[in-house]
Amino acid sequence: MRVVITGGAGFIGRHLARKLLERGELAGADGKPRKIGEIVLVDIVEAAPFPKPDSRLTVMAGDIADEKFTAGVMTPDTDSVFHLAAVVSAAAEADFDLGMHVNLDGTRAVLEACRKLSAPPRVVFASSVAVFGGDMPSTLTDQTALTPQTSYGVQKAIGELLVNDMSRKGFIDGRALRLPTIVVRPGKPNKAASTFASSIIREPLAGQEAVCPVEADARMWYLSPRRVVEAFIHAHDLPASAWGWNRSLTLPGIDVSVGDMVESLRRVAGERFVKRIRWEPDPVIKRIVAGWPYRFAPERALKMGFKADKNMDEIIAAHIEDELGGKPVD
Repeated sequence: MRVVITGGAGFIGRHLARKLLERGELAGADGKPRKIGEIVLVDIVEAAPFPKPDSRLTVMAGDIADEKFTAGVMTPDTDSVFHLAAVVSAAAEADFDLGMHVNLDGTRAVLEACRKLSAPPRVVFASSVAVFGGDMPSTLTDQTALTPQTSYGVQKAIGELLVNDMSRKGFIDGRALRLPTIVVRPGKPNKAASTFASSIIREPLAGQEAVCPVEADARMWYLSPRRVVEAFIHAHDLPASAWGWNRSLTLPGIDVSVGDMVESLRRVAGERFVKRIRWEPDPVIKRIVAGWPYRFAPERALKMGFKADKNMDEIIAAHIEDELGGKPVD
């Protein structure tokens, strides 16, 4: 079985690849488990080597919006595609052309390459709750219309519609997951408007200061790296019949205020780590975050077996275990 992960140099792509290597199999077109023979990590930059080399890993670097390059990635033996590559929210808002190039043109190039395969591959597309916005109900349900208010949200909404239509036509067997804000992301801050949500936990635990650009009462919809990787694999392995005509859904998450996140950090790690956070409001980030929904009733996803984290304490403890060897940096 050949599996392609776009955005394979990113932390979610790498976490997903590691999990698939450990698992060793995915559901095939007939629903039966098939052994994974190759995992291809695709990104604009070459993915860094894994600590433990694995002959099943292949790395390819290039622009997914380049149809020739992407067609070369999707070789005839490609069975499954996890399309994670994207320009993040604030960067897509600041540079309209870049966001359209990667998030729209790149997504279409990936789907077109999949469409040309002899057998429809299973395609899992990473969408976002940014597809919602504007005048929203207090709680968003499975029936809430897509009303994005950012370029990033628009690009993700178009991607969802393409996945649905190409699945309807039988070109692919697609599934689109609207991701909550993923915390705690390892590595360095990126250009996403939500990057602070990881920074205010990650940096203090690593012995560094962090800046929080929003007020303590700002709320967001969160999911951990562990749970999002589980969700991608679960979405892939569900049969097409479980999805029906609607190939998109909002993943379960937890609704937490920034102030409550800080309290979780205090409970899990201690007061000295909380003191490493500086509160410096940024009006641009505050405006973007204020436009994001944070309360959902993802009944369809829950019925289909997707799961959320129990609470923020659990998420922080998992980050310490997975990324810091079980102990924060004093």
